[in-house]
Amino acid sequence: MNGFAMKALAAATLALLGFGASAQGMPLSSAPSSSVLIRNATVHTAGAQGTLQNADVLISDGVVRQVGSGLVAPAGAQVVDAQNRPLTPTLFGGITEIGLEEISGERSTVDVTLALGAETKQMTVRPEFDVTLAYNPASTLVPVTRIEGIGWTVLGAGTGSGGSIIGGQGGVVRLDGSLDPVGERVLFVDLGGRAAGLSGNSRAAQWMILDQLIDEVRGRIGADANAALLTPAGRRTLARYLDDGGRVMVGVHRASDIRQLLRWAERHDVRIAIAGGAEAWKVASELAAADVPVFVDPLGNLPGDFDQIGATMENAARLDAAGVEVSFSQSGDASHNARKVRQLAGNAVAAGLPWAAGLAGLTTVPAEALGVGDRLGRIAPGLRADLVLWSGDPLEVNSVATQVWMNGQPIQMRSRQTELRDRYLRPRVPAENGGLPLAYPAVDARK
Repeated sequence: MNGFAMKALAAATLALLGFGASAQGMPLSSAPSSSVLIRNATVHTAGAQGTLQNADVLISDGVVRQVGSGLVAPAGAQVVDAQNRPLTPTLFGGITEIGLEEISGERSTVDVTLALGAETKQMTVRPEFDVTLAYNPASTLVPVTRIEGIGWTVLGAGTGSGGSIIGGQGGVVRLDGSLDPVGERVLFVDLGGRAAGLSGNSRAAQWMILDQLIDEVRGRIGADANAALLTPAGRRTLARYLDDGGRVMVGVHRASDIRQLLRWAERHDVRIAIAGGAEAWKVASELAAADVPVFVDPLGNLPGDFDQIGATMENAARLDAAGVEVSFSQSGDASHNARKVRQLAGNAVAAGLPWAAGLAGLTTVPAEALGVGDRLGRIAPGLRADLVLWSGDPLEVNSVATQVWMNGQPIQMRSRQTELRDRYLRPRVPAENGGLPLAYPAVDARK
């Protein structure tokens, strides 16, 4: 096959997969042309004002300006009658790989893990690895997720087969088509049984490795020592999390591992959060005392492995009752199904979590935990006008986002999925076209 034919085949393949201009992945303008007044809404501010009935929200220049009743629309403002429907901030999509993974089965479209040392079985610790540098805001997953009311996510750096329990750094991205992450980076670490293969098949060795990394950063092990694990850049990166209070997101499930993690974090003054935490409810009081937020999967109620024997759907409710800040993130295919995070919160509420805490787990809790609470997660004057108007209770699976605003602008409620739906649901046509939907080309019966 010649080069032209190969290029043509590649273009055809991408077109079939939907990677064309219709994917709606282009950036949204950051400079709205006019003000917007959303009137007569049930405003769930997710902040100090709580829920306001028959309230108005005034937006200009991409920012919320006023929240209250009887607000006056400026000249030229667009006025939207919410008809008492719920209005919330755009929701947090959990820890995902949106924009880092397009097709999970096509390796060239996946950029989540660093595999240095995987083939030689030699441990290579590279905390300076930053997945946000590979983020693609034109990914088809961005509009697919955004029209479901999910406005932001944190990109996770996975350990995978990379040879280290330190996955690297990720960060918060807004799904408005912009390239740059928001706020500070987050360091991702995996511990426990599922990461034992990255530490000599011993979870005990994980603490040895972490303590050695601390010793290297503190200069107790020289950079030129034979046993050194970090590059100079790696030392500088870890120093930020030890000295500047950067957030370290630790994937861990077993209660005993969480207890060891709390001791380690206190000993070294590391600011941690927990992802997963299937047995976190067993140590809820200790987590609350240490002010450690937990990102749980409320559907995790079965012992998927020996680290999760104590899994329960009441995990979120028990943690919240003990005073732990609870957010949500899916296990499994979180990127292509980020919209299901609402279902997670709704199931947690069904299992005893207060409704307000369920909404907070999708708004204020992750925003504060990830260092972007001054910009996202609430409806309040001065914060980014990323909002969602819902058909009903946002924690009910039969409710939908009827309109999403990013930077104060209404987005097109279209994605590759809605375009394919519309294409293949067109009315059938006469027999001369083979009786197929209009999406298909005419069929020549002579062939």
